[in-house]
Amino acid sequence: MKSLHSQKKILFITLISISFITANFLIAFNVYSSTNNWNIPPFSKNTSPTQDSTHNSNAIKLALAQKIMLDLRYYCPDRVEETNPNINPCKTPMTKLPPELANMITNSNLGGIILFGDNLQNTAQIVQLTQNLQQAAGRSSSQIPLFISVDQEGGRVARLPRATSTSFSGNMAIGATYKKYGTKYATIVGDVLGKELSATGFNVNHGPNVDVNINPNNPVINVRSFGETPTTVAKLGLAQLQAMQKHNVIGTLKHFPGHGDTSVDSHTGLPRVNHSLYKIKQVDLAPFQYAIDNKQVDMIMTAHIQYPELDNSTFLSKSGDVMMKPATMSKKILTDLLRNDMGYQGLIITDALDMRGISEFFTETEAVIETFNAGTDIALMPFKIRFKQDVTKLQLLLSKLNQAITSQKLNAKETLNSFQRILAVKEKYISPSLTKQPQTSKANKILANKKHRELEQELSDNSVTLIKGEPKLDNNFTSLHLLMPDKSKCAALTTAIQKVKPKLILTCSSILNSNDAADMKLIKQANAVLAGSITPYQSMAEMGGMDDMAAFKKAFGSLSSNKKRLDSKLKSLLRYAKQINKPVTFVSLRMPYEVEQYNIYADTIIATYSYNQYKDIHTGLFTSPVYNSLAKLIAGKLTATGSLPVSVNMNK
Repeated sequence: MKSLHSQKKILFITLISISFITANFLIAFNVYSSTNNWNIPPFSKNTSPTQDSTHNSNAIKLALAQKIMLDLRYYCPDRVEETNPNINPCKTPMTKLPPELANMITNSNLGGIILFGDNLQNTAQIVQLTQNLQQAAGRSSSQIPLFISVDQEGGRVARLPRATSTSFSGNMAIGATYKKYGTKYATIVGDVLGKELSATGFNVNHGPNVDVNINPNNPVINVRSFGETPTTVAKLGLAQLQAMQKHNVIGTLKHFPGHGDTSVDSHTGLPRVNHSLYKIKQVDLAPFQYAIDNKQVDMIMTAHIQYPELDNSTFLSKSGDVMMKPATMSKKILTDLLRNDMGYQGLIITDALDMRGISEFFTETEAVIETFNAGTDIALMPFKIRFKQDVTKLQLLLSKLNQAITSQKLNAKETLNSFQRILAVKEKYISPSLTKQPQTSKANKILANKKHRELEQELSDNSVTLIKGEPKLDNNFTSLHLLMPDKSKCAALTTAIQKVKPKLILTCSSILNSNDAADMKLIKQANAVLAGSITPYQSMAEMGGMDDMAAFKKAFGSLSSNKKRLDSKLKSLLRYAKQINKPVTFVSLRMPYEVEQYNIYADTIIATYSYNQYKDIHTGLFTSPVYNSLAKLIAGKLTATGSLPVSVNMNK
């Protein structure tokens, strides 16, 4: 019989040998393992599915599902889809998760969901919806939690109800405070957005926007940008990102490689940026590179934009036309530039693939395959689920993507690499406790609480910018006529002024639907005139997306002609006011480039960078921080300290 010492020695040597073999196996095959209780089949990123057929083929199926993020904005389970859904589309908001959609998430191991304003009614409902979504993912075979995302940029683009959350005045308002306050308000806004989104069950926010807005005619970015200076945009974007991510809400820098110098909205067309390579690096890429160098960014969103200096290669569109590749489909831009040259190791997510900048030129499946081959990790909104029969679209897409792996149209190794990046980011931000039910009572104490509302008002007050003249209304004036874009803004500003100057007689005209003769009569009767203007008009981005196209066209008709008509009307009324010697204050409620056109009509010019209003849940009256700031300004109770983040020419 061997001695006990000899047996222990043999056992020790055996364990060492097993450990050595196991370690070398893991190194050789690069097998992924998770620290969470997720059911992920072991896979080797360095082998093909045929070399490890069971493990890798299962992992690839799971990987492809995790690489899809769907919107469930509208859902009509009891309606049969029309032959042409554009004639009678589904417009019923999905505010409760139906069993068939829950089963779709569970059965597919879907990776992510994006929610829109239509899905979000009140705090309790939002918490319940996000909880149910995560519960559906928890019942899947992998038990990997969902990315639950939203576009809560603040200001122009905000999905949570403004009356019950804190949306702030937006990025350009933050940019207007930079000269005096540095990154203070970027940090404050990121912190509040992170707290409120986390409290309601979101773990991804598609913001901040770090496009450098250098095009006065940019229809879709404008005030969503911090400004026109790359360094300022970079610092403010990083500060907001850092503050948000402290609350386990992943920030998304967008739109790579830059959407700031476009005159076409990629929701409705395919923009093109003809910058030189030097300008691209110095302007467009600078904010992204800054965040990457500071090792803070884990998600970047692509832009559906052509950049010929970065990639002038072409493809054959679904209509047979030869087209230049947009960035979302370009391996040169997303892999060679962003990953290899700029050193980015995080997730790349597409902008919505149903936008016309993509959907006009690719089929749904082609778009996903092409963008995956370019280097993206997540395909956002590749198709719509609006009716019960649409539920099968996900499995059909996943089946086609698996076929693309088999036929080598998609690369298996790159797919598994992408899967590992997704898992790493989910492990970093989504702890098991975060996928359980958030407390509605806790969320109610966080969203739009007194402190958050005070900070919202503080940003508005400190961002208001005096461009020309004296904002304080003459104390001898007893009446003021307001010319506002619509009735709700009339109501919001009237309410705000009445609080600080209760004895002032106020009248207000809605430029959208008022009568010129009646307006002129009111102008003549008043001591002074204050006019507010919105340029550019509401875009698809702030309305929500491509589902709004029909409503968008119906509401505004021909946008260009309608805008020209309303601008002409406002200028005519202001010209009349000047002719009869009425002091005129002009307020740019959105993009301050427009002040160049109104300089000759106005004694005082103010920029606010924000225009939104909402009904106060306590009073039922329209209100907004920006109108409170304006009221205090003309009452002499506020000094305008904001600085223009973009250049305007007042000599025109």
